[in-house]
Parts: sequence; C-alpha cells; structure tokens
Amino acid sequence: MLIIFKSKAAGDVMMFGDVAFAMMKIMGKAATEKGIVTAEQLPDALARLKAAVAQDKAERPVGDHDERQYEKTPEGGKREHVSLARRAVPLIELLEYSLNEEVPVTWGV
Repeated sequence: MLIIFKSKAAGDVMMFGDVAFAMMKIMGKAATEKGIVTAEQLPDALARLKAAVAQDKAERPVGDHDERQYEKTPEGGKREHVSLARRAVPLIELLEYSLNEEVPVTWGV
C-alpha cells in the first residue's frame, strides 16, 4: 500500500504504508489511511520529526558503507535498511513548505 502526503504548498510525497504509518506516529498522528496535519499542528509535527531524526542519527552512527544492512518488510521479506533521516527528509520538507504557506498536509483524501 502507498500513502500519498499532499499539500497545496508543494509536490506530493509518496511512502510505503508501513513507513508512512511510522512517520504519522512520530508526528503524533493516528496511523490511518486518511488524515490531516492542520496548519496549527504543523510546528509540533515538524519538531517531532526533526527530533526523531536527530535521535536516530545519534543512535546509529554512520558505519562501513560497503556492508549492507537489511530490515524486515511487513510481508516477512527483507529489504535494504534506509535510515529514518533519509525516509523523513521529503516529508519534513513538505511540512516546512506547508508551514510557510500556512496550509494543511493531508493523506488518503
């Protein structure tokens, strides 16, 4: 399943469902197929995401780039690990643009 985050302030951000649900939880939102971060909620959601990225970077120092790390998929397979920072950057940028324009971010609507 794909979740598409949308805003009038910038282009869409698409994520796999499990990754999008994790981002929603970090932002303090319910992990649902439809939702909204209102203009009033953007500063808090943005701060939460940035704090989680900073914590992830502190806990996972950059290692040997030649050694690949893997993680489990929701279906039980495996995929190459992608850091929280790398996954969150497009959503953080969308939230920042939306905050500047004072417009909400929605998904599944």
